[in-house]
Amino acid sequence: MNATLPTAEALRAALAALLDGLPPTQAAQAVDRLIASYRGTTPTDAPILRDRSDVAAYAAYRMPATFEAVRSCIAALREAAPDWVPATHTDIGGGTGAASWAVAGAWEGPRTTVLDWSEPALALGRELAEASGIPALRAATWERARIGTSPAPAPTDLVTVSYVLKELTARDRAAVVDAAAAAAQAVVIVEPGTPDGYDRIIEARGRLIAAGLSVAAPCPHDDACPIERGTDWCHFSARVSRSSLHRQVKGGSLSHEDEKFSYVVATRFATGPVTARVTRRPQIRKGQVLLELCTKDEGLRRATVTKRHGALYRAARDTAWGDGWPPPGTPEG
Repeated sequence: MNATLPTAEALRAALAALLDGLPPTQAAQAVDRLIASYRGTTPTDAPILRDRSDVAAYAAYRMPATFEAVRSCIAALREAAPDWVPATHTDIGGGTGAASWAVAGAWEGPRTTVLDWSEPALALGRELAEASGIPALRAATWERARIGTSPAPAPTDLVTVSYVLKELTARDRAAVVDAAAAAAQAVVIVEPGTPDGYDRIIEARGRLIAAGLSVAAPCPHDDACPIERGTDWCHFSARVSRSSLHRQVKGGSLSHEDEKFSYVVATRFATGPVTARVTRRPQIRKGQVLLELCTKDEGLRRATVTKRHGALYRAARDTAWGDGWPPPGTPEG
């Protein structure tokens, strides 16, 4: 089952129904405070989402983007391990459950447990899940836990940690990643697509590898990242549809936005990582496509695909930022 599109539609409908009475001005004020909190330094004993107003504003402002980012990472995991299906899923710091919606859209029936330290976030998450009409979400368990200091989660097939590490101290970040590695067969960690978000992903990636997991995505290898630190950072983009409330809260007029994110997927089971990953938006020019790639054996390189490459050229024109390269079944040319 791949219910990504119906799940995305269900999420928009559930948000619209539950947030229908939220005054846009009130939501915008709460969003301004949340932005200031996320850009600052937040101690681990002060949850950012303090009350229902904060949580409702967050859901309108961030939940669709978080869902799309995690959905993209889950798609990369499924590409690397198409036959693997998790029976259990733990969402650490899951808040209102965006990552759990992405998991429910990728596989049918994983039993999900959402852990978060904000009771208002968990409460709204429960409401959204109940309104979803999706059995796996309606059956999810929502538990209050202080992220980074609570006991390690129970063994599970899949752990997601999305947009959480930024809120934690260095010690608690390490504790969360180590706990995820110890508990799960597959770990998906997502952070904002900024230089500091990438730094946190690289740190987490190293800890996951040290714990015995192998990288399934986005990297085509377990070696050190070939990007010279301070010169660039690895990140990707997901297209997010905006509802009318979303546009009001964010003060925008476009029907969509692009969410930038950095991520790592690591597993304890064998996967088929891509030969190379497209690390920038492809440049389509007359008769050729320029691809910036991170490769398994050659590090970073640019590939120029021209019309003379035939099927490979046609595939390149349809290739997106973040895709594996070359596409399955396409000769490398």
